[in-house]
Amino acid sequence: ADGEKGEAGMPGEKGEQGDKGGPGIDGNIFRIKAESGQPIPPEYYIWIEIINTVLETTEFGDKGEPGPQGPEGAKGAKGEPGDNGVPGTPGENGTPGTDGIPGDQGPPGEDGAKGAQGAKGDTGAPGTDGEKGDKGEKGETGQKGLAGIQGEKGEPGVDGAKGDKGPDGDCQPDDYTPCNCDTHVLVKHSQTLDAPECPTDFEALWSGYSLVFFEGNGYGLSQDLGSAGSCLEEFQLMPFMQCSSSDVCRHGVRTDKSFWLAVGAEADYTVKPMTSIDEIQDHISRCTVCLGTQYILARHSFTDTAPECPEDFSPLWEGYSYVMVTSSGVSGGGQDLASSGSCLEEFHLPTFIECLGRGTCAYYINNLDYWLAQNPDITQPGMWGMGNVYSGIEDILNMGVARCAVCAKDVQMRHINYFQD
Repeated sequence: ADGEKGEAGMPGEKGEQGDKGGPGIDGNIFRIKAESGQPIPPEYYIWIEIINTVLETTEFGDKGEPGPQGPEGAKGAKGEPGDNGVPGTPGENGTPGTDGIPGDQGPPGEDGAKGAQGAKGDTGAPGTDGEKGDKGEKGETGQKGLAGIQGEKGEPGVDGAKGDKGPDGDCQPDDYTPCNCDTHVLVKHSQTLDAPECPTDFEALWSGYSLVFFEGNGYGLSQDLGSAGSCLEEFQLMPFMQCSSSDVCRHGVRTDKSFWLAVGAEADYTVKPMTSIDEIQDHISRCTVCLGTQYILARHSFTDTAPECPEDFSPLWEGYSYVMVTSSGVSGGGQDLASSGSCLEEFHLPTFIECLGRGTCAYYINNLDYWLAQNPDITQPGMWGMGNVYSGIEDILNMGVARCAVCAKDVQMRHINYFQD
């Protein structure tokens, strides 16, 4: 029987160095090295030929039974993130939540920017009549009216009774040349920025700005352009004020308006009203009030040719027959067709500019001018031209607006001998 294995012997002495081995078998070398670790693991090189020899000469045993479960290994390192999963199907809509509790009222917001000026509104309906006021004070004496047209010569009167005998006198002739002491006012409007000159034999009294009419509380007061009242020496957007019986006057009420003869500048109805006084005055016609001894009248032809002056009258100027103007609502004013103010030397559209109590002036599309129309077909009075529309200044001047002339009575100086039998 075999005995127990003995103790290991003492290590032998180191042998001598062996002979140098022959060349190794050419072939592949299998390298074994751990990827990482501390300390740095060693590298192993094994010839593939040796491995093949071992595999060919070694007989492998049968696979053994599974051994007992080993202890739990250390926790492995965190793996790489997996691929994105397939999107799930949308869930069903949840039920609406209940209304939350109302929050506290927030602080007031800041004031918004000032809006652009709105378009001019229509004139409101007239208010109801107020109670009858107290009787006003007697007004000032009005201006002297225009002299009437000289009447026809009357029939000779009956002989008067024989007068008493006069005192004895010297029998010598005495020449006497009477003067024409009648004076007449004439107003010229240039419809430009330059004050016009007075006609020959007329003296200039003053120059100013051409006023057409006023409007207050929806009621208009027109100025005859042939009278001195249509030529104001100073320009104000609102030359008048509104006073009540309670000893209160207001100047520049928003509903008050003034209308002035324009200079023919191009009217742009889309721009904001003018507020600069210098810019506004560039749109206002200038005028001159003249004084002379000649009677003045206007004559209208109802054609495209200015009429001739009556006998013993001389023409001062020719122009276009101006009738009246209207604004919004019922406001407006007209010219006396016998006055020189009804014969304007220039034809401009629009003819006038409107100023408001708030301090602005502008041309408005609802302001209208009225002129006498041509009617050359005297066999059909009042019918020719009805329904016609004249488009463009050339058509209006050639076929629409009538012409006129302002005439002055010739002054006749006569020599009278009062001692003639």
